[in-house]
Parts: sequence; C-alpha cells; structure tokens
Amino acid sequence: MMRHLPVFLLLAAALFAGVPDKADGQCKGFARRICRLDLEHYIHDGNYHAAILTEGEEAELYKTFYADQDYRIAICGSDLMADIQFRVMDIQRNVLYDNSDNDYKGTWDFRLESSQQLMIWLRVPSPNPGEEPESGCVAILFGLSGR
Repeated sequence: MMRHLPVFLLLAAALFAGVPDKADGQCKGFARRICRLDLEHYIHDGNYHAAILTEGEEAELYKTFYADQDYRIAICGSDLMADIQFRVMDIQRNVLYDNSDNDYKGTWDFRLESSQQLMIWLRVPSPNPGEEPESGCVAILFGLSGR
C-alpha cells in the first residue's frame, strides 16, 4: 500500500491541477455570455480578463490606452459578487475614476488626451462578520467606441 502512495499523490495533484483551467474556462464563458453585454455599442477588444475571486480579494490589471479614443471599461461579477469596487489609476497611482463614488456602477466611459498605461484595481467586498466567504467569477472587459 505504501508503494502506491506516491503514485496516488501524483495522480491527485494532476487532477487538481486541471480544476483551475476548467473553472477559468467557465469564468471566461461567463464573461462572453453575460459581461460582454455591458459593452453595449462599444467594440470589444477581444480579450476576456476573468478570474475566480473570493470575497475580500483584490486584483490589478495594467492596460495601455491611446489618445483620442473613446473607451468603456466594464466590470462584471457573478450574482454572488455584488458591489465590486474598481478604480482606474494612472502610473503615479492618481485615481482617475472610483466607482464607489458612483453607486458601484459597473462601467466607465472615458477618453484620454494622451496615450498612457493605466491600472485597473478591483476589490470584491469582504463577507459579513461570521459568514463564510463566497467565490465567483469577476471579469474586466474593454471596448472601443464604434462611432
């Protein structure tokens, strides 16, 4: 029995290694089916930035935006992930937008005067005291104006 333990552990590790890929694929499917609708008339850039997050977790994403383009950032979470806060900051961490000042709205439309890299920071609210943290899909999508 002890001789089979390393093989069993190796098989178990291989099985669990595949679970995030499946969950990640389901999360990207959620982003395609549900979150993409938040872009409305904006043209999706083709990238699905989506991950499983747990209440209380934060994430950052860096993206380059170009001058004189109209953009929409859309943040979307599964039903378990209510009131996701996001901030858009420049490279010096100056806050350009914080959706907590706008009732946690999931989209922000903007235009930059100069091309620059921005950081999108988001936080899934912490659970209520005594509650077990929930996990769910959170996606960030980008769109360009089609006008």
